[in-house]
Amino acid sequence: MDRMLDSGEAARRLGVKVTTLYAYVSRGLLESHPAPGGRRSLFDGDDVERLARRSRQGKAVESRMVTITTGITQLTDDGPLYRGRRATDLATQSRFEEVAELLWDAPDDGPGDRDWLPVAVGEPPRLRSSDRMRWAAVMAGALDPLRADLRPEAVERTARRLTATMVEALPGPTERTADAVPPVDRRGGRPAGPPVPAGGRGDTGSIAERLAVKLSPVPTEDLVRGVNAALVLMADHELATSTMAVRVAASTRADPYDAVLAGLGTIAGPLHGGASQLAYSLLVDARRLGVERALNDTLRWQGLLPGFGHTVYKDGDPRCTVLLGLFDGVARPEDAELVRSLLELAADHTIPPPNVDLGLAAMAWATGMSPGAGQVLFTVARVAGWVAHYLEELEERPLRFRARAIYAASHRD
Repeated sequence: MDRMLDSGEAARRLGVKVTTLYAYVSRGLLESHPAPGGRRSLFDGDDVERLARRSRQGKAVESRMVTITTGITQLTDDGPLYRGRRATDLATQSRFEEVAELLWDAPDDGPGDRDWLPVAVGEPPRLRSSDRMRWAAVMAGALDPLRADLRPEAVERTARRLTATMVEALPGPTERTADAVPPVDRRGGRPAGPPVPAGGRGDTGSIAERLAVKLSPVPTEDLVRGVNAALVLMADHELATSTMAVRVAASTRADPYDAVLAGLGTIAGPLHGGASQLAYSLLVDARRLGVERALNDTLRWQGLLPGFGHTVYKDGDPRCTVLLGLFDGVARPEDAELVRSLLELAADHTIPPPNVDLGLAAMAWATGMSPGAGQVLFTVARVAGWVAHYLEELEERPLRFRARAIYAASHRD
């Protein structure tokens, strides 16, 4: 039953409606199988792919050169499901570390917090946060004498330590770097955990606590909950571009550090991991210029609103709903009101609903984080998903990703 698809996923793979899918069954083109419990039908993934490649109106259809069947994340209208569990529920009920272990399908009697420790890689250079995280991955890999150990338990141990090392390498909120901003006390409150001294080992507290201390000048318990939720919600999103890069690296049997570096290079693009920074700028302009002018100017020069609309969640991104609910706990009343006004104005003009990038940006903006904080949260979180896909890809035949080019001679030839 490992490669069985439900009716919605089978229909999506074939590019048809569910009613058409069952018409295929009645015509004998596809076989349905009762699911355990007998309440729904399942379809063999290989059968679905073969049907997708069959001739349609006399033309051969090749929908993809390789089939990727995954048991990690399923995208639904209610948001992603991590191994059958709603990410939106896990965001407020579970710690990020627990969700990472769930994605990896790690044993329940795992190591707990004791293995989420950074590697002693030395003093990080004074670089941007994104560059420091890549530096941390390179250094951690260079110092691992058994980095080629690809047993699941070894890869999981590497993932825990690499995540902690990337967080430890980040600059604090008052450290002068290219992406730093002057500290702003936007709310106050009791710190979420002890600050990590410069050059010290950030091995106290959860990953969410360590990140809150690194990113915000005034971390609070409410902010830690928001950071943890963001990490959980961003941990995986099926076959996103950076995840595909990691799976391609895994297919060559690259070690976990090099595979994560493939993901880090891809997620650095402004159209992937950096999208929340544009939404952050929109909020800054809305405070400075007013909501109406900020939205109008953004639409004039960009043609769309960053942080709004999603290719999967046409009726609204459930992940954003969770983050905006937690945003109210960390935002000043006037900041919360500004975001509400922005959302209302966008809705009045039938602009698509907000997505998770706006949720990340709002939380970062309201708590004095730098404009790039959303990308940091996205990146740290996604390491968990990348490693889950890395482990899954190791179970497939190696070197299975091989595209073919269509050569087109230039006019100069």
